[in-house]
Amino acid sequence: MTWSIVALDATGALGVAVASRFFAVGALCPYVRAGVGAVSTQALVNPMYGPAILDAIQNGKAPSDALARVLRDDDGRDHRQVHVVDAHGHKAWHTGAACIDWCGQISRGTFSVAGNMLAGEPVLLATASAYEAASDQPFALRLIEALAAGERAGGDKRGKQAATVKICTSETYPTLDLRVDDHIDPIGELRRLHEASLERFQPFLECLPSRARPAGITDRGLIEAHIARFQAQRAGSAR
Repeated sequence: MTWSIVALDATGALGVAVASRFFAVGALCPYVRAGVGAVSTQALVNPMYGPAILDAIQNGKAPSDALARVLRDDDGRDHRQVHVVDAHGHKAWHTGAACIDWCGQISRGTFSVAGNMLAGEPVLLATASAYEAASDQPFALRLIEALAAGERAGGDKRGKQAATVKICTSETYPTLDLRVDDHIDPIGELRRLHEASLERFQPFLECLPSRARPAGITDRGLIEAHIARFQAQRAGSAR
């Protein structure tokens, strides 16, 4: 009922993007932890997979071992699909024998694409190829445009309803966490939300407390000045 991409960016950011004919897919499928990994758990989803896999990786396990552990303990494993990439680009994946066709997975470079109940394999191939072709784009846009290519190739064979993108960089909180829970054009709406996030949210986030600057910026004048510089730079690059 879903297809997704999990990826490690060249910057070290980790992210997941998911699209589905399933309400609020972003609430159950994507899990990302800075410096650790990114997971998407789907098909007959088991939301406990994400935290358990990331905990195991954080404790030194390889993605393949972390995935094997959660599968071993789950009697419903044949109905699950899950894939993971860690902060070193190592990957693991599983598509259960009872997942609904078309279902499968593609692994390339430092990313993985997986889906089930799809129009066909071209959905994953288009998603992967679009992600590779957009290497000059910001990470979030790469993920979104990869989903858009998969949708053009047929997407979820039942239709479309929800989409999400979640990215972590260096902090315990996400750099970007956008969800479209119920929309006639969820990927288009995801693209619009990303554009809206560039107006104030993304530059404001750079002022928040971080590992490098625990107090963040608390002077509202300095925050507004930073947002203004961000907007000016963005306008200049668009010319």
